[in-house]
Amino acid sequence: MKIKSPIRHFLSYYRPHWRLFVIDLVCALLIAAVDLLFPLLSRYAMTALLPAKLYETFFIIMGILVAAYLLKALFMYVVTYWGHTLGVRMEADMRRDLFSHMQTLSFRFFDKNRTGHLMSRVTTDLFDITELAHHGPEDLFISLVTIIGAFCVMLTINVKLALVLIVLVPVGILFTMLQRKRMMGASKRVKERTAGINAGIESSISGARVAKAFTNEAFEVEKFMENNERFKRSKGEFYSAMAVFTSGVDFFTSLFSVAVIAFGGYLIMRGEFDYVGLITFSLYVSAFLQPIRKLSTFMEQFSSGMAGFHRFRELLSERPEITDKPDAVTLKNVKGDIVFDDVSFSYNDKTKVLEHLNLKIDAGRTLALVGPSGGGKTTLCHLIPRFYETSGGRITIDGHDIKDVTLLSLRQNIGIVSQDVFLFAGTIKDNIRYGRIDATDEEIVEAAKRAEIHDMIMEMENGYDTQVGERGIRLSGGQKQRISNARIFLTNPPILILDEATSALDTVTEKRIQKAFEELAAGRTTIVIAHRLSTVKNADEIIVIGEEGVSERGTHEQLLSLGGEYAALYNSQFRE
Repeated sequence: MKIKSPIRHFLSYYRPHWRLFVIDLVCALLIAAVDLLFPLLSRYAMTALLPAKLYETFFIIMGILVAAYLLKALFMYVVTYWGHTLGVRMEADMRRDLFSHMQTLSFRFFDKNRTGHLMSRVTTDLFDITELAHHGPEDLFISLVTIIGAFCVMLTINVKLALVLIVLVPVGILFTMLQRKRMMGASKRVKERTAGINAGIESSISGARVAKAFTNEAFEVEKFMENNERFKRSKGEFYSAMAVFTSGVDFFTSLFSVAVIAFGGYLIMRGEFDYVGLITFSLYVSAFLQPIRKLSTFMEQFSSGMAGFHRFRELLSERPEITDKPDAVTLKNVKGDIVFDDVSFSYNDKTKVLEHLNLKIDAGRTLALVGPSGGGKTTLCHLIPRFYETSGGRITIDGHDIKDVTLLSLRQNIGIVSQDVFLFAGTIKDNIRYGRIDATDEEIVEAAKRAEIHDMIMEMENGYDTQVGERGIRLSGGQKQRISNARIFLTNPPILILDEATSALDTVTEKRIQKAFEELAAGRTTIVIAHRLSTVKNADEIIVIGEEGVSERGTHEQLLSLGGEYAALYNSQFRE
């Protein structure tokens, strides 16, 4: 998406809710009109009605003022309720755009950004934007109307006295502009520190069990305190800037009142003004100063809101590393021929993970990848669905370069069971259904049976509606892995990637699951990553990947007869 200028981008979120926005501004205008009406009618009552002893008309005017303030109360309700509703709807739209955008970003983005920081962008930062979205235009509009209206009436009362205010106002405006930049910078630092605290808390809570296991609770508290101190300092900087701004605005507004009384008194001494006029003028000064004070509050909201909006835009401007080509085609009728043609990959420019890899996997065959950790086995599998982009060479499926097909169709044809099992907070049924969102309950039960988890689920109090807890904390490691396996049975893809899919299972269950996987793999291209070599003995081909790339390849029997690296790994496991 094209990123607009900050102000235009911010204003674009009003467009879907323009009717609500207009209602808010109209009510704000009427509130300002009522505030301007009071001094005008008061002056009329004091200069025309009371001296003429028109007491009945005087009380009628007072009744009109009471009715006007009742209407003002109604308008205030509309502004407060529907104005905040407008802000919340805009916040929801921004959160939708931000979350949707984050779904398009590649693995590499999430590798380098902490969860707590991203959560802060999606939640805390946007709250301040809501307050700005509601109060910003409304406060500016009311203030502008009130200031102009009050000044126009003051000109009719006494031109000289009104010009005194005109001289002083630019000084206050200049002070405001000078302080705005300082406040915004301080507010942005507060948000960065808040994100740091959120990230630390998220990490500490997720790792609470590890902290307790290593008796490092005090260390976690110390880490939190460091972040908390940085937050306190940045918050102090913001409040310092805000204090200078607020006290400065209060000084200038008080100076306006003193200047009016002083110069008005001087005019009375010269016989050019009267007491009623000065009282009325002072009432309008109050009406004139009220929006100025409101603007000082607005500046605080503007600093916090725009700091949050700039962080919002920073994240929104992150470009997905991996996208569809404009002419990308849909991958259809996949057989599963996979070819790595001179493929290289590195997570950074310094460390090569794969270099000039050439590999062919025929459709319907099972390839096993074995070797020491860190050799690039998982990375190799992550390149097929384009979770990462190759640094060189190309990968094809059925002759189609994976960069020439749509990501959606590519990934829909690949099923992955990872050793790093992740379950979403929700029910067991919801987590299995994640493999295919439109699956029926019957299909979910069948997938669970094939994953050897159905009987365990039925023994639970709520069966398939049992809550798994955050990241599946209420389930054992084996149960989580079997639920993850059930997803893949539900997906039923033409290409399977099994990355230590049975690593958390006991030997008996592993054999049953292995048998189910072998049935599922029949006629499909399957890539298996395993450290337990007993699980890959029946693979059509086994590849040993080490630090130097592919070191050995062949069947189980062929590699054993070679007496090389694979044979050494196999013998060491069975000696154990």
